[in-house]
Amino acid sequence: MRLRFIALLTLAVAALAGCAGTPAPLAPVVQPTLVSAYTLDSGDVLRVIVFGQADLTNTYEIDQAGAISMPLIGGVPARGKTTAHLASEITARLRQSVLRDPNVAVEIAQYRPVFIMGEVAAGGQYAYVAGLTVQEAVAMAGGFTPRANRRAVEVTRSAEGHIFELRLNLTDPVFPGDTLTVRQRLF
Repeated sequence: MRLRFIALLTLAVAALAGCAGTPAPLAPVVQPTLVSAYTLDSGDVLRVIVFGQADLTNTYEIDQAGAISMPLIGGVPARGKTTAHLASEITARLRQSVLRDPNVAVEIAQYRPVFIMGEVAAGGQYAYVAGLTVQEAVAMAGGFTPRANRRAVEVTRSAEGHIFELRLNLTDPVFPGDTLTVRQRLF
């Protein structure tokens, strides 16, 4: 009887010890990596170069519908595509309409902004800079307020057609279009 009690007590302690870790992320942490291909979305500004066609070479912003509007070919869906895929689609459309052998390049002129809110000095919309970390983003927003939770920042991220909510450390990367929320600390 006593041996059975000790065995049950040991199992209970082991089970409770497993629960005492750090809190789990708000959602499965499925993040795009820095090496994965960047996919376009609303707010990105693109530089489309059609070699030999100065009238078609221009900067285009991806609208809320996820498309760019170009002369001669109209709206071209861009959301969720890489710059290489978009260049291929523009090439195909130009080939079908007016040009015999178009040569098209697409590059990102300006990434979509990041949004920072909560316990920061000046929340709002900020321009994305390549390699941006959570700590640098908070610094752009004027830094933490005295009541801010400085250990983890909640991030809402759209990736691969899904929206994820997760907690990031200060050294984790921020991606274009992220919304960072700095919560209030308890004590």
